[in-house]
Parts: sequence; structure tokens; C-alpha cells
Amino acid sequence: MSNAVKYINKEIVFKHSGNGPSITLLHGYLESKEIWNDFAQELSKKFSVTIIDLPGHGESESYNPANSMEIMAEAVNKVLTKLNIDKTFLIGHSMGGYAAMAFAEKYSDKLWALSLFHSAPFADSAATKINRDREIKLLLQGKKHLIYSQHFPKIFAKQNVDKFAAEIEQAKKLARSLPENNIIASLKGLKLRKDRALVLSELKVPFLYVAGKHDNFIPFEMRKLLPYPKQYQIIELENSGHMGFIEETQKSVNAIETFAKMYADK
Repeated sequence: MSNAVKYINKEIVFKHSGNGPSITLLHGYLESKEIWNDFAQELSKKFSVTIIDLPGHGESESYNPANSMEIMAEAVNKVLTKLNIDKTFLIGHSMGGYAAMAFAEKYSDKLWALSLFHSAPFADSAATKINRDREIKLLLQGKKHLIYSQHFPKIFAKQNVDKFAAEIEQAKKLARSLPENNIIASLKGLKLRKDRALVLSELKVPFLYVAGKHDNFIPFEMRKLLPYPKQYQIIELENSGHMGFIEETQKSVNAIETFAKMYADK
């Protein structure tokens, strides 16, 4: 059952399940908290798990002119405060990772661990910013279908597209329901986000990086370029693209559980 909290007069929707040390899962661009359902169900057998619709996605309302990473971080904080969660293991997938880095910058005292799942702490490259503008233009022209129809097959490894055809169609359905203005506000937030490499390098809590060997968005080689903090671990998903928690669910769950058990009581 979903719950909601208000932040700047907008509704932020979330679900909470399980007991134990807190884990919070943040979804990616054009996704929603529902993308985590199976993953969260597995983790909730041993942990307290929170999944959140980030601003402009799922059932959560959008902010104008941009759903900035700072706004997303504040929305996450509102949810955790509502649930009386003092510290959490924050896991961000793709865009959710960018929001997680913004959270880590302002609320490092509310983390007991951090993970970037197919994400990075860096700002958009010049080429990526141009592509964001291209997508905004398409949305303004009423061509949203061109964005989600091209986006979702690419987020899986090429060899996994047929295997996860049902998941791709469901993801397209969710994206189809998003208002164009919500997506534009999120694209602007992505484009404007700042580089938080220094935040990562100075992180005082354990850090887990998850990389997909066949990721079309975050290159596998990125794992060698991150400015890792003192305590870190890297998980390489050999058979995954950008959606390792779906493409290699059990390996991903095991990695999160092992990492979390190692640090939860410290």
C-alpha cells in the first residue's frame, strides 16, 4: 500500500515494507518505485525497505521549472523523516544515483551506506546535455513515444531484450502515462545537476558500486574512473546492461545483502 508526504505543497508517494536496518531504493529516469517491486520484496525479508516515486515520476507530483537533484534529495529526506528513519542505506539507480549523491552531500549523517547502481557522481557531458535538449524538443512536439520506445530496449543488454520483453513493455506503459511537462522538468534537472565526485571521494560511510558489463548508458569502464572513498566495494554484473537488479536479480540481491550485513551494525 502506498503512502504520501508533502514537500513544497507537492505529494511524494512511497511504499515501506519489512523490518530491520533501513534500505532505501531510488529509481531511474522514466521509471517509478514499481520498478523495484520484486527486488524490494526480496530485500524486505531481512531489511526495512522504502521505495519512492521521485518527483515527476510515478504517482509523485512534479516541480517547475526543474525536478533538480536537490529537490529529489529533499523529497527523499521528507519520506525518511515521515518514517522516523534516522539512517538508511541509500541505493540509487541511474538518475536515482544522481539524487542519492545530492542526498549524500546534504544529509551524510543520515546514511549508514551508499550505493550507485549503474550510475555515477559526475555531471552531464556536453554530448549528453545536447541529447537532453533533443528529448525536450521531441516532447514539446508531442513525440513522447519516440523517447520511451527507443529508451527502454537500450537499458537492457542486447542479449537480454527478448528475455525481458514483458518488463520492457511494462516500463513503456509506465512512461507513456507520465505527463510531458513532468519529463521535461526531470530532463532539465538532469542537465543542470552539478558534479559530485568530491562528495563521493570524501564519503565517510561504506560505498558499493554496481556496474553492468553491457551497460549502454554508464560505460563498464566507469568503474575504473570513480574517485572512491576509503571503504568501497565493486560488483560487476557480467550479464547485465543498465538494469542489473532485473537482469541479474539474485546476484544483485545477494550483493546488497552481503554488503549490508557487513556494515549494518557498525
